[in-house]
Amino acid sequence: MDTADIEDRGSAVDQVVDALRRLMRERNLGLGDALPSEAELASMFNASRNTVREAIRILKAYGIVESRQKVGAVITDRRQQALMDLFSFAIDISAESFLDIQGFRRLIEVNLSDLLFEAADETAIDRLRSINDAMKAASTLAEAAELDFRFHAALVGFAGNQTLSQVYGILQPLLQRLMEAGKRSREAVDSAYHDHRAIIEALEQRDRIAYAYHMNRHLQAGLQFIAPKAV
Repeated sequence: MDTADIEDRGSAVDQVVDALRRLMRERNLGLGDALPSEAELASMFNASRNTVREAIRILKAYGIVESRQKVGAVITDRRQQALMDLFSFAIDISAESFLDIQGFRRLIEVNLSDLLFEAADETAIDRLRSINDAMKAASTLAEAAELDFRFHAALVGFAGNQTLSQVYGILQPLLQRLMEAGKRSREAVDSAYHDHRAIIEALEQRDRIAYAYHMNRHLQAGLQFIAPKAV
């Protein structure tokens, strides 16, 4: 096999990988959904079964699909576990790591204001209120932290940027652990609830200054609830 043959083969596999990604989006396939069989995919993409098999192998390597008996290739997501391993050193959130992570979130969530003002309609606002109310009523602090994450993930989702939403999905274990560290009392949950309400109100009023102020304040506030021993 000469170099041209290798390049052609690699190009064909890359094309099938891209086609599989489009297929997932177009069919709105999610976790647990099965892909068509290799034979069906080969016919759909006008490719050989070997090329399809290699493309699926690449998706498996990235943790996007896995093989299951009698089902075939199923969409999965092992990226979260990989992230947990990567950040295993941060199980005890310190003040320094808290500020680093919140600084990253600030760059995203504060600067989304213009997109959110365009996209945050009444339905979106109602959803944010519903999540926030559920957080306040949560029976455990862990549940409140999960709902806090859902509030911010929904907010990012309204911007309509799939890459950002995927990043937040991948970072969920880390962000939720940070939120749990910042919610070690009912006082912390109540504080987050009122911060969320102020953020929602700023969105409704399309008030850029108020939105930036309350979001910055909210992302900073949890630091006071980090255990002193972690500082």
